[in-house]
Amino acid sequence: MTLLYSLDLLGTAAFAASGALAGIRRDMDLFGVLLLGMVTATGGGTLRDLLLGDTPPFIFKDETYFYLSIIVALAVFLFHRRIGFIEYPLLYLDALGLGTFVVIGTGKGLDFNIGFVGSVMMGVMTATAGGMMRDVLSSRVPLVLQKEVYASACLAGGTLLYLLHQTPLPSSWALALSAIATTMLRLCAIRFNWSLPKAHHAGSNS
Repeated sequence: MTLLYSLDLLGTAAFAASGALAGIRRDMDLFGVLLLGMVTATGGGTLRDLLLGDTPPFIFKDETYFYLSIIVALAVFLFHRRIGFIEYPLLYLDALGLGTFVVIGTGKGLDFNIGFVGSVMMGVMTATAGGMMRDVLSSRVPLVLQKEVYASACLAGGTLLYLLHQTPLPSSWALALSAIATTMLRLCAIRFNWSLPKAHHAGSNS
């Protein structure tokens, strides 16, 4: 098992937990919680593969992702009253998953030779589309459309990977540096409350 695959599974677990918690907060039943956990964890990569024409999507080629998402979401559903302490550490695991998903998605775009914009978009989609589906299904404004440094961190990481891909640097180093950069940018945004500028309309009180 490679380090990237291990981090991919860890990120999948973190995303599944965040999806399950969102379902619980919205008073969803067991099916809803499991669905939200699975969609959050695997929705981005599935959509990426469908757009690239790489079928069947990864979740059906390696069912570990499917089973891991279901098991984690079920555990959160059963024990959420006892594991409230995981919500803060979950932010850090989410950031780690974000960095991993970005480089996997961007790297796959590069493998399919779809150019700079396409490759970076595949990375951003892999990392954020599942969370967007989670928020839409739970009747929330998607996190990536708010002021937090989230999708923008993915854009930065994907761009860095594309640029490093044009150098003689070994691909393993390029993947690692880009994942670390994305993760650190997201962690710094959490730690220092960084956010992007936000337009204030005439009726805004802030």
